[in-house]
Amino acid sequence: MSVWAIGDLQGCYDPLQRLLEKIRFDPAADRLWFCGDLVNRGGQSLETLQLVHSLRACSVVTLGNHDLSLLAIGERREEEQRRVNEDLRRVLFAEDRDLLLGWLRTQKLLHADRALGWMMVHAGLAPKWTTTMAERHAREVERRLHGEDHRKLLKNMYGDKPAWSPSLTGIDRERAIINVFTRLRYCTPRGRIAFEEKGAPGTQPAGLYPWYEVPGRAERDLKIVCGHWSTLGLFIGHGVYAIDTGAVWGGRLTALQLDTDELRVVQVPGRDVPAKPPRPRPPQPHRPQPATAGQVRT
Repeated sequence: MSVWAIGDLQGCYDPLQRLLEKIRFDPAADRLWFCGDLVNRGGQSLETLQLVHSLRACSVVTLGNHDLSLLAIGERREEEQRRVNEDLRRVLFAEDRDLLLGWLRTQKLLHADRALGWMMVHAGLAPKWTTTMAERHAREVERRLHGEDHRKLLKNMYGDKPAWSPSLTGIDRERAIINVFTRLRYCTPRGRIAFEEKGAPGTQPAGLYPWYEVPGRAERDLKIVCGHWSTLGLFIGHGVYAIDTGAVWGGRLTALQLDTDELRVVQVPGRDVPAKPPRPRPPQPHRPQPATAGQVRT
C-alpha cells in the first residue's frame, strides 16, 4: 500500500492519467490525497471531477478556492451559469452535475492522519493556528457546507474582509476561515492576508511573509502538504511540502509519497499550453547611430 498526495489538477485530466500510471496506482491497495482545485482552466474539468469521484473510496480531497467557486456558481440562476468559462459550463450542464457537485460539497477543508503524521490543506494555516485549532476551525465551516444551510454560506463567502480573529462570529468568521484555508500565500505576523500578492518569495513587499515563515508562528505536530501557490513551485521546508507545480500553466503535475521516510516525488508534464505568437513590434523611428572606431558619420 502507498499513500500519495497530488497537487492542483485544475481540470488537467490527461496529466492526471499519466501521473497515476507513472506511480502505478492500484485503487485496491493505494490511497490518494488531492490538495484541492480539482477544476477550472485546464479544459477537462468535467472528466477530472468524474475520475476523482470514481476514486472516492480510496481518496480524500481538500477543497480549493476554485472548487468552492464552482459550488457557489452551481447555486446561481441558469443564465448566470452560462456566462462562466466553457470548462466550468461543461460541468454545470452535464447530466451528472448534481451527483458531482453534491459529492464535491461534502469534501473537507482539512484532512489529518496522525498515524501517518501528515495533514493536508489547500493553501495554508494562519500563523497562530496549531494543528488542533486548525482542525476545529475547519470542522466549523464543514458543518455549514455539508448541511442544509450551505446555500447561505456559498452566497456570502466571497470577500477579502475581515481578517481572521478569534472573536469573529457568523458569516464573517466563516469567510475568514475559508480565506485562510483556500487563499493564503503571504500574510503579516498578525495574520492579515495579502490577497493581491501571488509571486514567488522575494517579490513581496516588506512586512509580508510566506505563511509558513511568519515569525512567532505556532509549532505544528504534523507535516503539512498543500497546493495553491504555483509560482512557489515545489517547496519543502519548515515542515511544509507545497506541491502545486503549475500543471495547468504548462508546468508539471506532482505526486508526493506520504507513507515513507524517504523523500519520493514523482512528476509528469502538465497541460500542453499553446505558445503565444510574438506581439508585433510597432514601427521604430530611425535614429542615427553614434560613430565608433572605423566609422565615419556623413
